[in-house]
Order: sequence, then structure tokens, then C-alpha cells
Amino acid sequence: MRIQPSGAYAANLLGLSEQTPAKIVFLTDVPSKRIKLGAQEISLKRTAPRNLAMVGRLNGLVIQALRYLGRAQVNEQIVRRLQRQLRPVDLQSLRKDAVHAPAWIGDVLRRLSAES
Repeated sequence: MRIQPSGAYAANLLGLSEQTPAKIVFLTDVPSKRIKLGAQEISLKRTAPRNLAMVGRLNGLVIQALRYLGRAQVNEQIVRRLQRQLRPVDLQSLRKDAVHAPAWIGDVLRRLSAES
């Protein structure tokens, strides 16, 4: 089973959102289901293989966080925050992985890697 943090949880892990999600969502390649751990509910949501292309890599987390924030919310402040958090090697790999992202996110990834 492969899993990738998604949505608000991905944005929170990267420090792009201070909001702690009530429900944590992971994208996966197995059938969707919900798991309850104490008071916390975790959702496993089946997704297309292209959304799992970077499982276990920071770039996958960045793409999921940007997707959650949406094009209108991704501004220079978000770009700068990501640049400060990511290592130069991570920023360089973003350009290569831009092909796995929607076009607008690919543009953000290329901008991040170009400005590093």
C-alpha cells in the first residue's frame, strides 16, 4: 500500500497553514476507508496512480499542499515560505517533478526552483 498526505494535512505539515485539520486524509492505491485512532479520524482515499507518483518524497507533499490551497491562494508569500523550508536539492528536483502536477502547480514548482 502506498500513501500520500493530502489536503489540509499536507499544507499543515509544510507550515503553509496553521490550521490543524480535524480529519486527516491520505491518498492511496487501495480501496478507500476510514480509520479511527482515539478521537482522530484518518481517511484513506483511493486515487489515480499519477497522484501517487512521488509517494514518500517531499515533492509529493508540496504538490498536494498547493493543490489544497488552490491557485488563488498561492502567492509570493507561500512561494517564499516554501523556498525557506526546502533544501537546495529539493528545490532542484521540483523542476523535474513538475510534469506530475497540474499545469498551474507545475508553473509554481518551476518558479520555486528557478528562484533558488
